[in-house]
Amino acid sequence: MYRIAEADSIAPDVRRIVVEAPRIAGKHRAGQFVIVRVTPNGERIPLTIAEADAGAGLITLFVQAIGRTTTLMSELEAGDYLVDVAGPLGRASEIKLYGTAVVVGGGLGTAIAYPIACGLADAGNRVIAIIGGRSKEYVLLEDQLTARGIEVIPCTDDGSYGRHGFVTAALADVIVDEDVGVVFATGPVPMMSAVADVTRPKQIETIASLNPIMVDGTGMCGGCRVEVGGETKFACVDGPEFDAHEVDFELLQRRNTSYRAFETARMDDLQSLDAPHHEQLLADVRGACAAEASP
Repeated sequence: MYRIAEADSIAPDVRRIVVEAPRIAGKHRAGQFVIVRVTPNGERIPLTIAEADAGAGLITLFVQAIGRTTTLMSELEAGDYLVDVAGPLGRASEIKLYGTAVVVGGGLGTAIAYPIACGLADAGNRVIAIIGGRSKEYVLLEDQLTARGIEVIPCTDDGSYGRHGFVTAALADVIVDEDVGVVFATGPVPMMSAVADVTRPKQIETIASLNPIMVDGTGMCGGCRVEVGGETKFACVDGPEFDAHEVDFELLQRRNTSYRAFETARMDDLQSLDAPHHEQLLADVRGACAAEASP
């Protein structure tokens, strides 16, 4: 059992959750993730470790309420428990001296970009973070990135904040003006594919952090299969980061929608509950976790 030390909202439907996980915090490196289970019989979901404090034994996760499990997780508070947090999993980001490095984060992908950007800055790189959201309230972690000495270019689809337009347009301008050594892309599949298209003509090394369907996170289930350079890879053990110019993003997008009908039905069931039944469900979740935590 893993106790939640802090929980707060940072954007509509997006929660910051700090979890007591000393062993994971002590071994974490940028780019790695954990597999989380909210309830004893619940599904397993991968979440990137945004921050780790080895001294305090804490890891920070960001979760967006888009499905049944993530919605229930988003409703937990400090003092509640998660049944399982397994990790750190995946290969760490290749942090080295590139010169000028650009990280591009779309929506919640900024939470994945954040530890990579910090690692690159700590390694002596000049780091530019291009972060985007639908509107101002969905632009995440700008202050935290700036506090680490990272140049931030915020973008919004509706023009309510920062630069009006997609992150790819900002990236196209940056690579004209700057001698960029590497680009890291994190976020929705179409966005990462578009980033690869922008950098391909100049052959700038471009790394995408992929987000396929994943179950165990150790290479056994095969659910996270992706095609890179014509070869099948497992994102959980071979990645999650791959050469973006070699990734078959169209196949990844198709695989990611395989269970959309099932996921929609499960979410519809949750949303159909009236307030008393929803509160009872949440109480049952907390009760099951507390029972697991008892000696």
